[in-house]
Amino acid sequence: MTKKATNPTKSLEIPQFIIISCKICAFISTKLVTSYAARLFTTPIKHKIPKRELEMDQKSTQETIYVPAINQSIVTYHYGKSDRKILLVHGWSGRGTQLFKIADELLKNGYSTVSFDAPAHGKSKGKMTIMSEFIASILEIDKKYGPFEIAIGHSLGGMSVLNAIKDGLKVNKAVVIGSGDIVQDILDDFALKLGLKQEISDRLRNLFEDKYQVKMDDFSAYRAAQKVKIPVLVIHDNDDPEVPVKAGIHIHQQLENGTLYLTDGLGHRKILGNQNVIKKVLNFIKTN
Repeated sequence: MTKKATNPTKSLEIPQFIIISCKICAFISTKLVTSYAARLFTTPIKHKIPKRELEMDQKSTQETIYVPAINQSIVTYHYGKSDRKILLVHGWSGRGTQLFKIADELLKNGYSTVSFDAPAHGKSKGKMTIMSEFIASILEIDKKYGPFEIAIGHSLGGMSVLNAIKDGLKVNKAVVIGSGDIVQDILDDFALKLGLKQEISDRLRNLFEDKYQVKMDDFSAYRAAQKVKIPVLVIHDNDDPEVPVKAGIHIHQQLENGTLYLTDGLGHRKILGNQNVIKKVLNFIKTN
């Protein structure tokens, strides 16, 4: 649904044909455009593994596991041989190898990592998914491969890590990078990028709440953060075009034991490979 941006601080653009399709649907009926927007919102893009991630992909032991809570299977990646395990969680339209630079440094420092392709992502089957399926996947991986010392999540993966901890994931520390925060804000931004009215954002929320019998705000990162007692490092870029820096700041404010590290000029994805960011993560993990 989006094009690759070369400037890390420039927002990914939604193709014009999708925006035009939304306007046509909106002209026909509010119900139709809401259904169409819901489908777009829950359909990630499966990207081909970039060359930079091939080494982690090739050196990982990969296994497909079943997640009973969502009746789906996911592909897991085991990277390194240490018993000191760290869980890595990618973001929307990401892959289990996306945090490869962080994973490489963790291996050099005596850790191993376990990551996964969330439902409808990477090598995992499916076309549509939602955050609750990320959370269920994390909890199942913890049952099967845990315990983990640390959990690290990027973007939606950061939100999912905080929610998983709230729901019972036991780790000593967590790191969230470029994490989204308030679900309604995410829906509002999505509708805005599609050129739709605020009313459609509200209708989207109602549709999801009726379909899944949940309150969407219960998945907001700040709500989970209020219940997280372990040390959490929140990393966010001041120039993130996908998730505003206010999200990271707000999450940090809700944490009992949080540390905030803000960067400049790295955007939403380049931040994952930045050496200063990786150094900050390692220092946080190693500090008692």
